[in-house]
Amino acid sequence: MPAIPMIIDTDTGSDDAVALLLAAAGGLADVRGVTTVAGNVPLELATRNALISLQVAGADEVPVHPGCERPLLRSPSSAQHVHGEDGMGDVGLPDPWRTPHSEHAVEVLLSYPRHLPGELTLVTLGPLTNLAAALVRDRDLLTRYRHVYCMAGAADARGNVSATAEFNVWADPEAARVVLQAATPDRVTWIGWDVSRKDAVMTPADQLHLERLGTPMAVFAHRINRTVAEWARDVTGLAGYDLPDPVAMAVALRPELVTESEQAHVEIAVGDETRGQMIVDRRRAAAEPNVTLVRRVDETGFKKMLFDTCARTPLPA
Repeated sequence: MPAIPMIIDTDTGSDDAVALLLAAAGGLADVRGVTTVAGNVPLELATRNALISLQVAGADEVPVHPGCERPLLRSPSSAQHVHGEDGMGDVGLPDPWRTPHSEHAVEVLLSYPRHLPGELTLVTLGPLTNLAAALVRDRDLLTRYRHVYCMAGAADARGNVSATAEFNVWADPEAARVVLQAATPDRVTWIGWDVSRKDAVMTPADQLHLERLGTPMAVFAHRINRTVAEWARDVTGLAGYDLPDPVAMAVALRPELVTESEQAHVEIAVGDETRGQMIVDRRRAAAEPNVTLVRRVDETGFKKMLFDTCARTPLPA
């Protein structure tokens, strides 16, 4: 099966980094470009971390393009209390050897599908600021991609950054609204934190297995999630740390991993008390669905993909 031509938009924290490994080193994607956005960490760190992750994956040829450094309307918020001050577990990673490209991420999101209409898959792993900014300039942009997969929201309204909201949507709810207003379920799929919480939790046994693989990618993936593991233990109460961005990437790479999904009309709350909450209307009188929501994935299949990818030793670029 030919590799999937792909663009990845990311606010590269530690779980985004693992998702980049899956795409860039797993053999299923042909990553044409990575765009970065402020979210888990400020834009400069998100860009640095994307360059490091691609370097570890042996994908130094993939261009990285910085994008929006703040949400559309709000002050920036980060998740450095989760991912570490550097976004990568504060394990002292050396700087990447190369620098990012000068072309802005929004320009990349607009221009790439013009040259390859209907061929590129777009995967977003952070706040939807870059994509929303692009949609303001091209309302039909989503139709120019083969499909758009977003790690966004929590369809069961059980949140991680607040009682009811997932971080990516909470960080820029207005951007999420812009994307949903342009979305259709045949073009746009959201994979929320509810999926990660149920089907992408790295138990202590999983963590030990990853560490014992011993390859550079496995050691990297294990080490950078150190602070996430502490946060999951102390805040979310899961049986280990979860991997929302990698499981979203896995769905984009292998849609057959999805075991349960639904089409629904979704809006996003922007008021202070419910900021970023997904409002999923399942009534018969609801407006037409605007997005496909993944609800469950094959946990065994996802973890096999993760372990198989991390067990590889990429060839130098």
